[in-house]
Amino acid sequence: MNRIVNNCRNIIVIVTVFVETICFILRNKRKKVISMRIGICVLFVLSVCLFVVNSQPLQIAGNCTNINSGWKYSEKKAIDPSRIRDFSGWSVIDLPHTWNCMDATDVIPGYTRDTGFYMKELIISPVIKGNHYILYFEGSNITTRVFVNNKFAGDHVGGYVGFEVDITPFLQSGKNIVVVAVDNYYNPEIIPSSKSDFTIFGGIVRDVWLLQYPEVYLRKLIIKTPSVNAKMASTSVQVRLNKPPDGVFTLSTTVFDPNNIPVISKITKHKNSSDLLISLPVLKNPMLWSPATPFLYTVRTILTTDGGITDTISDRFGYRWFEFKDYGSFYLNGERFLIRGTHRHEDHAGYGAALPNFIHRQDMKAIKDMGANFVRLAHYPQDPEVYKTCDELGLLVWDELPWCRGAIGGKVWKENTQRLLSEMIIQNINHPSVIFWSMGNEIDWQHDFVEYFNHDSITAFLNVINNQAHKLDPSRLTALRRYEPAERIVDVYSPSIWSGWYAGVYMDYEKALTGAMKKYRHFLHMEYGGDSHVGRHNQNPIDGKGRIKTDNWSESENQSIVQSVSKIGDYSESYIVDLFDWHLKVSEELPGFAGSAQWSLKDFATPLRPENPIPYINQKGLMTRDGKPKDAYYVFRSYWDTVNPFVYIESHTWPLRFIREGDSTQLCVYSNMDSVYLWLNGIDAGGRKRRVGSFPAHGLLWKLNLEQGVYTVIAKGISGSSLVVTDTLHFTVTSAECRNPDNLQLTTRNLDDGSILIEARIRDWKGIQCLTFNGTIYFVKESGSGELVASMGTPDGSQFIQMANGYACIRFIPEKGKRAVVSGLTNGVRSGYIVIDP
Repeated sequence: MNRIVNNCRNIIVIVTVFVETICFILRNKRKKVISMRIGICVLFVLSVCLFVVNSQPLQIAGNCTNINSGWKYSEKKAIDPSRIRDFSGWSVIDLPHTWNCMDATDVIPGYTRDTGFYMKELIISPVIKGNHYILYFEGSNITTRVFVNNKFAGDHVGGYVGFEVDITPFLQSGKNIVVVAVDNYYNPEIIPSSKSDFTIFGGIVRDVWLLQYPEVYLRKLIIKTPSVNAKMASTSVQVRLNKPPDGVFTLSTTVFDPNNIPVISKITKHKNSSDLLISLPVLKNPMLWSPATPFLYTVRTILTTDGGITDTISDRFGYRWFEFKDYGSFYLNGERFLIRGTHRHEDHAGYGAALPNFIHRQDMKAIKDMGANFVRLAHYPQDPEVYKTCDELGLLVWDELPWCRGAIGGKVWKENTQRLLSEMIIQNINHPSVIFWSMGNEIDWQHDFVEYFNHDSITAFLNVINNQAHKLDPSRLTALRRYEPAERIVDVYSPSIWSGWYAGVYMDYEKALTGAMKKYRHFLHMEYGGDSHVGRHNQNPIDGKGRIKTDNWSESENQSIVQSVSKIGDYSESYIVDLFDWHLKVSEELPGFAGSAQWSLKDFATPLRPENPIPYINQKGLMTRDGKPKDAYYVFRSYWDTVNPFVYIESHTWPLRFIREGDSTQLCVYSNMDSVYLWLNGIDAGGRKRRVGSFPAHGLLWKLNLEQGVYTVIAKGISGSSLVVTDTLHFTVTSAECRNPDNLQLTTRNLDDGSILIEARIRDWKGIQCLTFNGTIYFVKESGSGELVASMGTPDGSQFIQMANGYACIRFIPEKGKRAVVSGLTNGVRSGYIVIDP
């Protein structure tokens, strides 16, 4: 199929050149007839060359084979890894793989920081003399050694970036045994520091490829667009070969537009060189890459020698330009551009960091679908699929060197850090989505080397790598978050501002931003938000001034001022939606503000938070660890999503609500529609017009007097005079107040996927659910068959979890026809158990 497409392209080129040649001759009738003959000869040669290129066998142009499937894995330790092939007890796995996918979030403190071994048979028959055979790892955490047929072939120190190992000298025709030893030891010489607030997953966590190249091949294509505007774009291509070919060789370079039509090209001849810079003709009226129009061009370079065509290389890129105004806005393609973003860790329930490509794309699409235009890849370079998807969807990227905490080390540490920076930049340099190269995050926190720690040495080294980044890529901006001495070193700086969570109140956010805009020349606000535990709600959450009713469930109406919500707050969804609503109101309306990014898209694993409601999980995500949206996700959509009409009633995870008799309650609806109408148990509760920025919920709120009972609420979003979208919410109101928690009750509910949901509720002796109970519950399978879905780090996949309004749940996978007994345990309350008899 690719050859057919390429031949069609070539026909278009030939026809175009032919027509232009005829027109030229007709315009110049006085030229000799020989001009026609020369033109025809040129066309004939061009035709032959182009069709020969696309008719070559695949291996001639370099063969790339994914080898993810059919590996063997063992955690057995060996003094000599080259002999591990003789061990028994291997398990069969497919890549990507991490041995920490479950133990990082189980009930036992700590996770495995050790060595894992991988083995695979490669059948290569025949091994072609003169060809190169290379293993390409997209990412392996964090130190990797490769052995082929019991011989050491190569290694790589550092995770999160791709690397090659040339296995050519060690191959034999037929069966070859590859053994890969990977470790994620505590090693302060390698960034990121183990003091970082995320799990350092061990294993071959990304794809692996077998590359086959001819004797002389094209190693790398670096595409540069030194000058771009709406009317023209300049393009240059840096081509790197593995070695200079013998004699004169030719490089034919063509740029194809987003419709795969060739638009500019150049043929150059060279000799005795393996690193070449080719300047292409100027392109008029380029199609500009942006979040609204993510147009992608393709460069293809063909290497030919006296012996014929030997290799082809291609990559995608985009034309765009950007700049920061001093103490002001960010501009993309000449227009003010408000950066609206979030962050993303490479982490997912049940997978850890070993994610298949569909999850990478799923995460990026979730960011785009909520209306964001930017993602900070925290705190390390991520899978190639992420950058590819950001290019295609139109998401600006902040790519980050994994210098996260740990301060600074000595000679070995610096060499590793500088090498990883170069690898990150060279690997991702062609992606138009990448705008910022970040030098790190919180780099002075919790130093690993006492003997090297001082701000002068950190600042000096930061100067070194900042200059290194600019030398490797002068076209992009360098950045850093939360290291004050660096704000005049890097191009773009973000201080730490967590209004309403780690310090202060969220209504101080505008004051914090305006102060930072005056202080920092190029200011972006990276990281804001707070934790939220799904299902935990409060009729009277802490307000924007930090006030809270100290006893919301009794007659007391005392007020207290909260100085740090992260320490005193209840991790409720009710509070966090208000915080985000206020932050977005401010950032959308503030003149000259360049933009911000919320922390973070999804909950993720971290060893530093064992006492969170879900242990070992940072719960600041807009989505749970398995990608299910929380209430907060819809707040962002209500501001940013202009493509997909929606209406969402807050909150679907609050099925039982306590309201005292005579009290009113507030019901918010988040939507991007012009108007929303509400029906309460079939009765029209009126409509509201959406007033963007009106707090809360753009004015889409209803104050209701609800008696005890069961309610069905329907919200209808209207655009113009047509019904577009609806949302339905079911909940129960009670005024019965739980006095003293007495017992834990377990019930079950069958789920569509065949699993069973075990639900736990804390009740008093009258049977009233205790909505203020947020203690920890421990689910245990006491006997029988089947298994609890545990160690997932999700609201329904954690064996040890805090309750939310007196409720918790866990999924159970039954074994057909076999019973099981599951219990729930919590301090100070009678335990409960249930017999599961599927």
